[in-house]
Amino acid sequence: MSDPSSASSSERLPAGPQAEGYPDDASSHSEGMRPRHVRDDETVPTEDDPPPHPQHEGLLTLVATPIGNLGDLSPRAVAAMRTADLVLCEDTRVTARLFTEHGIGTRAEPLHEHNERQRVPGLIDRLLQGQRIALVSDAGMPLLSDPGYRLVRAAIDAGICVTAVPGPNAALTGLVLSGLPPHPFLFVGFAPPRSAARRESFATLHAAERAGLKATLIWHEAPHRLAEMLADLGVIFGEERPAVVARELTKRFEEARRGTIGSLAAFYAETAPRGEITVLIGPFDETEHKTDNLDDQLETALTTQSVKDAAALVATANGLPKKIVYARALALMAIRRKQEEPSGN
Repeated sequence: MSDPSSASSSERLPAGPQAEGYPDDASSHSEGMRPRHVRDDETVPTEDDPPPHPQHEGLLTLVATPIGNLGDLSPRAVAAMRTADLVLCEDTRVTARLFTEHGIGTRAEPLHEHNERQRVPGLIDRLLQGQRIALVSDAGMPLLSDPGYRLVRAAIDAGICVTAVPGPNAALTGLVLSGLPPHPFLFVGFAPPRSAARRESFATLHAAERAGLKATLIWHEAPHRLAEMLADLGVIFGEERPAVVARELTKRFEEARRGTIGSLAAFYAETAPRGEITVLIGPFDETEHKTDNLDDQLETALTTQSVKDAAALVATANGLPKKIVYARALALMAIRRKQEEPSGN
């Protein structure tokens, strides 16, 4: 069963004579008004209308599915799945619920990270034969932290038409609820599961920030890794960085907990989270960080440390990848040696 969220009466837009800016005899869209994006010579598409595409040509349609609330599945999404010859699902058991809810009888087959590479050639053959295939993930937009990229890339290379039915997306929903600057933003996907790799990936992003990247950063995370992830974010990006943990988006217990990375890390170290999670941190503010030049820091460290140790020390202090700092330390040492060489006659 769906769990639609209904707006309160104060949140609903007035219709008809009460609608500010509308003539007294105006009606709402639900009462027959044509959508503004439809021309007078066009018919308004319905749920049962197939996508406008030649029947003899193959078509791959990427279909967004609800991220929690079944009421968010669009009529176009239902039509795309209903009129397809095949629906590819990340997990057919999850998609079966949508099929039951909307009376969809299309054949469904699995396409996930473990079989996508093997299945792509056969699927491309079917598309070239003129079949219509819809691709859905368990939740949200396909390809975004979900399978499907290999198939889409192969379809494009084969000259097959690829289209999309947009819809729910956890990253964007979390972004607009966060209160953080909405653009520019960078969606990173899931962070690596192990702390060492996670910190390295965070450090690479922080290095890009020090080079000029200013964007709200967005990740997905599993509940059992959230506390450790937030702790690693604090080590690399600083505990005072504004952050948001968005949880159970579009569901009954939707929550956007706002604070600093440090305060959120402390909270979730004591409170086990539940549900699907999106983590966001605000853009880098260089005025809140040390303004020492990286080369100056390395020069100072190199007076008492080996190249390896100096690079490790400076990299940790600045939240930068050790490989990048080590390469710069070697370059500085090469410059120093050249300067110390006796000049020729």
